[in-house]
Amino acid sequence: MTCINLLPWREMQRKERRRQFASVAFGAVVLMGAIVLYVHMHMDGLIDHQQGRNAFLQKQIKQVDAQIKEIKDLESQRKKLLARMNIIQQLQSNRPQIVHLFDEMVKTLPDGVYLTRMKQSGNSLEVKGAAQSNARVSAFMRNLDASKWLTKPRLDVIQADKTKQEKARVSKFTLQVKQIAPDDKVRDKSEKKK
Repeated sequence: MTCINLLPWREMQRKERRRQFASVAFGAVVLMGAIVLYVHMHMDGLIDHQQGRNAFLQKQIKQVDAQIKEIKDLESQRKKLLARMNIIQQLQSNRPQIVHLFDEMVKTLPDGVYLTRMKQSGNSLEVKGAAQSNARVSAFMRNLDASKWLTKPRLDVIQADKTKQEKARVSKFTLQVKQIAPDDKVRDKSEKKK
């Protein structure tokens, strides 16, 4: 029998398998590196795209914030203008009231009563005067309460004085009264009835 030595052939086959394994491993490493590089580049692209979108949104947000600020400024100006218009309307509506006030004071003033001072603060009126008797002051207060333009008279002070010249007794008084429009008085009476 002949002896065949298969060792060199097995050795060559082992070297060939190692070379194939090394080339497959090298190919796998290169392929994995290419995949990792592609994924990395793709992620960078997605991040850059998102950052671009974020920058665009930030720019739009700044523009909207500027518009909101402008709207708020316009709203505050509008409120100020409305407040001014309301004040002007109140002044326009209150303008004839001073005429009615003096007219009502003349109408409600009974004989024997004269006024020395009138002071108005808003719709409150302080009236100082003198009367020949306390009854005339009471009549004056009843007339004020019955008036369409004046209401709620309240006597603060009444003081009896004798004048030196006439030796007559005079009652000095101070009273408070509210000035209203006729429709306010009707509204107050209807609210009291409820």
